[in-house]
Amino acid sequence: MPRDCDDSRMNVEISPSRVGGTVQAPPSKSYTHRAILAAGYADGATVTDPLVSADTRATMRAVEAYGGTVDRSADDSTLDIDGFGGQPDVPDDVIGCANSGTTMRLITATGALADGITVLSGDDSLRSRPQGPLLDAVEQLGGRAKSTRGNGQAPLVVEGPVDGGSVSIPGDVSSQYITALLMAGAVTDEGIEIDLETELKSAPYVQITIEVLDAFGVEAVETDAGFRVDGGQSYAPAGGEYAVPGDFSSMSYLLAAGALAADDELEVRGAQPSAQGDAAIVEVLERMGADIDWDRDGGVITTRQSSLSGIEVGVEDTPDLLPTIAVLGAVADGTTTITDCEHVRYKETDRVSAVAEELTAMGATVEEEQDTLTIHGGESDLQGATVDGRADHRIVMSLAVAGLVADGDTTIEGGEHVDVSFPDFFDVFEGIGATVTRE
Repeated sequence: MPRDCDDSRMNVEISPSRVGGTVQAPPSKSYTHRAILAAGYADGATVTDPLVSADTRATMRAVEAYGGTVDRSADDSTLDIDGFGGQPDVPDDVIGCANSGTTMRLITATGALADGITVLSGDDSLRSRPQGPLLDAVEQLGGRAKSTRGNGQAPLVVEGPVDGGSVSIPGDVSSQYITALLMAGAVTDEGIEIDLETELKSAPYVQITIEVLDAFGVEAVETDAGFRVDGGQSYAPAGGEYAVPGDFSSMSYLLAAGALAADDELEVRGAQPSAQGDAAIVEVLERMGADIDWDRDGGVITTRQSSLSGIEVGVEDTPDLLPTIAVLGAVADGTTTITDCEHVRYKETDRVSAVAEELTAMGATVEEEQDTLTIHGGESDLQGATVDGRADHRIVMSLAVAGLVADGDTTIEGGEHVDVSFPDFFDVFEGIGATVTRE
C-alpha cells in the first residue's frame, strides 16, 4: 500500500488570477466511502477510480479493523478489497476515524453487527459532532451503544450483535444515520425498517446510498414512513467491480472559479449525472446568471466569467454547497440569501459562522442568523486578507475561489486540510491558471 504523506501546517496564498482550460473532476468522496464499506460487507470487490483522501483512508482502516483487507494500487486508481462477508470481527483496538464524520457514522452500525464491543473515536472536531440518534437507533435494535462522556458524542462504545428490527429516528440531524442503518441492515437476519420522526435533510445522500447498494446487488426502498432494507442480502457488484463517479461537491469550486474568473472558458470533465444532490450547483449558477453549459451525455460542464445576480437558495438537501454559494453571493450584484442551513453548523466546523466571519474579514457584508445566511454582494468589495480555513476542507477551497477575484493577495491558513476530499486541489487550481504560493 502506498505510504500516506504526513500532514503539516500549510498556509496558501492566492493572488488575483484568471482561469481557463480543461480539468478532470475528482472522484466522489460520498460514493467512495459507501463503495469501500459495501466492498467490506461483500466477500470482496474492486473499487475503481476512488477518491483516496484523509477521510476515505479512515473508512479503509475501518474495513480492515472489522476483518477485511484493502490493497491500493501504486497510482491509487483501484482498491482491491477482501471483505468480511457481512460478519465483521470485533476490532482488536479502538477504531480511529480521524476527522471523518461519514466514516464514524457508517461504521457505528457495522460495529452493532459484531459479536462483542467496538470502540470508536476521532479528532477534536469529530468528538464534538452529534451521534446520539444513531446510538439510540442501535439500542432500539437490541444492541448497546453509548457515548463515553454521556453527551451523544464520541468516543463511542457499541456492542452487538443485532438481528434487525424497527427504529424511529429524526431525519433532520444527519442523513448518514439512515445510510449506516440501511447498509448494515441488509446483512442482518430481519432487515431494518426506519421510521423518520422529522423531515429528512440532505435527502440526496440517502439516494446515493440506495444507488450504491443497488450496484452491489442490495435492494433498499423508500416507504411512506421512511426507508426499509430486507435482511439476508449479500453484497456483490456486477463483475466484481464498482466505478466511482465524479464529485459535484468538489466540482462546485471549479465551476464557481470559472463563473468568476474564466475569460474564455473552463471545461470540467467527469460530470455525469448521478444521485448527487450537489449537482444543484449547476442550477444555482444558472439562476445567478452564469454562462454555463452541461453536456450530460458527455459529462462535461463549461463555464465562463459572467455577471452574477443574487438569489435565494435553500441548502436543506445540499449543505456542502453553502460555502461555495456564499462566495458567489459576495461577488454577485444584489443580495444572496441562503436558507435552511442550521444543520450546516454541525460539520467539521460551524460552516455558517465560519463563512460569515471569514468573508467579512475579506470585506463582504454578511448577516448571520441561526438558519439563514445573507450576503449583500452589492455592498461587498472583496479584499485580500489573511483568513482562517478553520481546519475545514470546504472552507479552505471556497476561500481560495474568493481569492481569485479579491483585490490583493489572500492567505489561507490551514490549506493542508483539502486532503480530506480533494488532496490535489491546489495543484489543480494552479493547472487552470490560479497563482498559488504555498508557505
